[in-house]
Amino acid sequence: MTLDPLLSASPMIVAHTLAALAALALGALQLILPKGTGLHRGLGSVWVILMLVVAASSFWIHTMQVIGPFSPIHVLSIIVLISAPLGLYYAQTGQVTAHRRTMQQLFAIALIGAGLFTLWPGRIMHQVVFGP
Repeated sequence: MTLDPLLSASPMIVAHTLAALAALALGALQLILPKGTGLHRGLGSVWVILMLVVAASSFWIHTMQVIGPFSPIHVLSIIVLISAPLGLYYAQTGQVTAHRRTMQQLFAIALIGAGLFTLWPGRIMHQVVFGP
C-alpha cells in the first residue's frame, strides 16, 4: 500500500477521495449510532455535505471518458446531487422510512458500490491499495 499515486494526482482527485473516505467513515458511524438524536442530525448534515462534495467534484475528474469528458459514473453523481438533499427533506418532514431508505441506498450504491469500482486495475485507488 502506498499513498504516492493519490498524492501525485490532481488536487480535485485528492479532494474527491478525501471527501469520499470521510463520507464512508461517517456514514458507517451513522448506521450504528442511535437515530433521531441531535448527534445523528448534526452528523447527517455533515454527511450530506460530504456526499455533495464527492458528487460535485466528480465533474472535474475525467480519467475515464466515455461520453465526451464524462463516464457513466457521472450519472450516479447527478443522482447523489438530487437524492442527498431529498433524504434531508424526508427527515425534516417526518418521512422516516423514505429518509432511511434514501440514505441507506446512497451509502450502499454511491459509496460502497462506486468505491469498489475505484479498485479496478489501472485506477488510482487500485494503485494505492495494491501497489503499481
